[in-house]
Amino acid sequence: MFGFGIRNLVSISKTVISRRPVACLKPSYNHNHHPQRTITMAASSRKYKVVNTPTIYFGTFIHNPRDEASKLDVCEEGAIGVNSDGVIDFVERDAKDIDSIVDKHPSFKNAEIVQTRPGRTQFFFPGFIDTHIHAPQYPNAGVFGSSTLLDWLNKYTFPREASLSSLSVARTIYSRCVARTLSHGTTTAAYYATIHVPATNLLADICSAAGQRAFVGRVCMDHKNINPDFYRDESADESIANTCLCINHIKKIDPNYELVSPIITPRFAPSCTAEALEKLGKLAKETGLPCQTHISENRNEVQLVKQLFPEHDSYAEVYDAFGLLTPKMILGHAIYLSKKEMELIKSRDAKISHCPVSNSALTSGGAKVRWLMNGGVTVGLGTDVSGGYSPSILEAVRATTLVSRHVALSDGDECKLSVEESLYLATRGGAKVVGLENKIGGFEVGMEWDAQLIGLELVETTEDDFAEEEVVDKVVFEGPKSAGPVDVFGWETWDDKVAKWVYNGDDRNTLGVWVKGRKVWSRT
Repeated sequence: MFGFGIRNLVSISKTVISRRPVACLKPSYNHNHHPQRTITMAASSRKYKVVNTPTIYFGTFIHNPRDEASKLDVCEEGAIGVNSDGVIDFVERDAKDIDSIVDKHPSFKNAEIVQTRPGRTQFFFPGFIDTHIHAPQYPNAGVFGSSTLLDWLNKYTFPREASLSSLSVARTIYSRCVARTLSHGTTTAAYYATIHVPATNLLADICSAAGQRAFVGRVCMDHKNINPDFYRDESADESIANTCLCINHIKKIDPNYELVSPIITPRFAPSCTAEALEKLGKLAKETGLPCQTHISENRNEVQLVKQLFPEHDSYAEVYDAFGLLTPKMILGHAIYLSKKEMELIKSRDAKISHCPVSNSALTSGGAKVRWLMNGGVTVGLGTDVSGGYSPSILEAVRATTLVSRHVALSDGDECKLSVEESLYLATRGGAKVVGLENKIGGFEVGMEWDAQLIGLELVETTEDDFAEEEVVDKVVFEGPKSAGPVDVFGWETWDDKVAKWVYNGDDRNTLGVWVKGRKVWSRT
């Protein structure tokens, strides 16, 4: 009810793991080996604090009820009051009269009023939560050729990410990536950055300035036999030290992580030495910060993990052995998990980011999301740009329903996911994945106003008589009026309209976006 988250393997060597406590070490650099690494401060720091005008939103509100993935709750005539802190103060149903609502809530007598237009073609929906996106790869979105994961990393990904050693390149890419995701209704994103400290700090600054809720992680990748010479950490200690620099920077601009939070980010197990993984696990325990990485995305990747970590029985056990498989871990992909791995992930309350667009584009496979959900694992959606070709979570929602049908062809109809369930994963599920289920993902008193206004185009009808040639002229010259690609004809139920939006919609249907009560994007 409305209360109204590679280089080819050349050799494998056993790493001796230091048992010292993890500390934020002073970084050291081999400038001859990595001439592009110069440490300069990113954009000027700013502490995030926005005081909003109290606002009452009137109109239709749609969301998934808490813990009810298969249902949408539609409040056709509602009112939601959002206070100056961006928190929902009240929710009213059957709100036909603005004056009576204001009289009932006198602290909102001077509130701004935001109202959907008449005609039942607009509705408020919770902001989308992208639980897995590589911000530096945004320029490569749609560029993957016929490659699969490991060769794609070498051909497209590592060279692109290495280019962000230039802050001007990083500023161009990150500014557009954040703006584009906001335009698609993404109010929260879990970002993978690069190995570069200044560029990673810049991404955090840009998210803060733009008002997007974000988890920003400097990627850690120190394995000399796996990562290219031109793009890797020199050592496990460098991975930790530079991660600490990024953590400290974000703490300066957002001390309580109200909007932007650091996230510890080992790229994936093969990219890190055992020493780095252990130290990252210790850092996660000491700081209490969230973590993100990849798991079981590709069959060859799974085999590589077995070669690199033969002492562990599975991919999931590698992360568990180093203290990384915790309730604050977001595991991207999870296509080829065994039942034992799934049960281990559930027992540790780690979370899964389902990335159906990327999994399809790189021919990685079809994740068995119903199986994961039935097993009690928390699942959200990720775009996984640029393995995923689109920065749109709506595209990921669409792909989630379609991929589940492909899985159902072999595993049975139970595997199918409905529109309602896929939207749940994009909002409530994603909120759980990033640990913010009591703040975002739905419209309830006490939650923060992370929302998007969706608009559909009503096709106007006429009973006028036209000669045959006049009708043709009207179709040709008076077609769609640029209100987005979703046409409604007046007979549709709200369930029909939402389904049309999911299967046909794009960013042109996103008219406005709010994060923590602040309007951060508008189509007007």
